[in-house]
Amino acid sequence: MHSGDVLDLDVTAVAHGGVFVARHEQRVVFVPDAIPGERVRVRLTDTRKASFWRGEVLEVLDASPHRRPHVWAPADVTTAPEHRPGGADFGHISLEHQRELKADVVRDALRRFAGSDATVTISDAGADETADGTGWRTRLGLHVDESGRIGPYAARSHRVVEVDTHPLATAEIVAAATASRAVAPGRLDFAQAADGRVRVIARPERIARGGKPARAAKPDRAAKPDPVASEVLIERAGGREFRVDAGGFWQVHRLAAATLHDEVAAAVAGAVDPDAEHLDLYGGVGLLAAAVAASGGPATRITTVESDPRATEHAGENLADLLAARAEIGRVDRWLRALDERASAAQRARLREGVVVLDPPRAGAGRDVVASVAALAPRRIVYVACDPVALARDLGIFAELGYSTPAVRAFDLFPHSHHVEAIAVLSPTDVAE
Repeated sequence: MHSGDVLDLDVTAVAHGGVFVARHEQRVVFVPDAIPGERVRVRLTDTRKASFWRGEVLEVLDASPHRRPHVWAPADVTTAPEHRPGGADFGHISLEHQRELKADVVRDALRRFAGSDATVTISDAGADETADGTGWRTRLGLHVDESGRIGPYAARSHRVVEVDTHPLATAEIVAAATASRAVAPGRLDFAQAADGRVRVIARPERIARGGKPARAAKPDRAAKPDPVASEVLIERAGGREFRVDAGGFWQVHRLAAATLHDEVAAAVAGAVDPDAEHLDLYGGVGLLAAAVAASGGPATRITTVESDPRATEHAGENLADLLAARAEIGRVDRWLRALDERASAAQRARLREGVVVLDPPRAGAGRDVVASVAALAPRRIVYVACDPVALARDLGIFAELGYSTPAVRAFDLFPHSHHVEAIAVLSPTDVAE
């Protein structure tokens, strides 16, 4: 068969990445906009691989009882696939069932990549979450094409779709994002801080001549950076204030930072000896280091490590009231190698009594970092993950090196999208058992 051919398929499972699994003559076909148990009409979009194909849903022939009108009308299956905006790929599914599917994805990743049957539970962002899972985005990125159109990309493409609503965003973000403006091709980022104001950051890109697609665009290094990107915002979580650049990283969901802070503090409760030495790796502006200190007290000896200079600078300021906190700049893998080379016997003993928190980027920590952390032999490791497959791969490596976890807690911090956050608490295997 070829791209463009149409098939009627039964959807059997959810897969990582916001797609669902169907089969045609034993070949897997990945499709979006479906739900397990449905029969759908699919147009094939990519048949190049022998192991699997990809397609797009044209029509739902037999709907799941969990199907709902899409929370974002332009993304509904009744819209032509090429005009559906991306970013809300579970928006057609009841909120409760979305969470069941996300937990299934985490379980499947743990089985496949870690050989683990750890218990997986999933929770929302807390009591202040909206009943329908909307209005949570305090950060939003839109694209600007060479014709001046502003909007999200169409799902699985680099084509801008103009929309007049953003139901996942706060009302203030929506007002800013839908305001009329003329800007250069590139990207527009919107950031709402704890003060309620929305900052708009222009990130122009150089568009090649001849109308090449947006994916060929590159940052315009000749353009001056938008000064708004370096404006310092004040965010709040765990009873503390955190300084962060408007263009820097902060959790997208309005409740996510507080949720993760509190969950990490609970995960290390009883394990934080202030006289031991603790690490917060990929520490950003110090949110999770503060969570460790919240459990151990203001004298907690903790070092946060981050490769971004501005975030590290802010972390130092955000943790300044903690007597023994340090913020160090560096790539985590290199920093850990340097620590191994210079650490004294006394420092190694303090590290063995300490806890390590990791919150790596989507790709995960990787074998080198995991091996370095395990070699420190901390009494507890807390791994915060935004990608279940990367988490599972790293947990599999930790298991090889003597650390295991009986349970993983997932958090639906991105309702109506396929994304899910998870926290795993690891202990030495002889202790965990």
